[in-house]
Amino acid sequence: MEKIDLPDAEWRDRLTSEQYHVLREAGTERAFTGRYWDNHEDGDYVCAGCGAPLFGSDAKYDSGCGWPSFTKPAENLAVTEHRDLSHGMIRTEVRCAACEGHLGHVFPDGPGPEGLRFCINSASLDFQPDSGKDKG
Repeated sequence: MEKIDLPDAEWRDRLTSEQYHVLREAGTERAFTGRYWDNHEDGDYVCAGCGAPLFGSDAKYDSGCGWPSFTKPAENLAVTEHRDLSHGMIRTEVRCAACEGHLGHVFPDGPGPEGLRFCINSASLDFQPDSGKDKG
């Protein structure tokens, strides 16, 4: 995966203030306020910073947490995981592997064989609905 490294000024130009806060400053949006937490359309979720594919709608589920939740990334190398000791907690932060933008966190309380819940900020995502064409 090709790495994307832009100067801070360029990130500020290309992102909204909320996207910048989440992706570049490891911020978060309030639960149940993001545009994708309740999205049920088929398609792909890509990084709002660089457009890299991150999660497919087939892995999205309603965890009740108020943020988009996924059981797995679209590809194994789509995201990276980092230890996060902020806010007096021990968590695993998830970042876009291409641009290192903060996406959210992953927790070991999800459904499916992996048992993971990728809890992702809507502000870090763009959604590309399926075109309706057969993918086969």
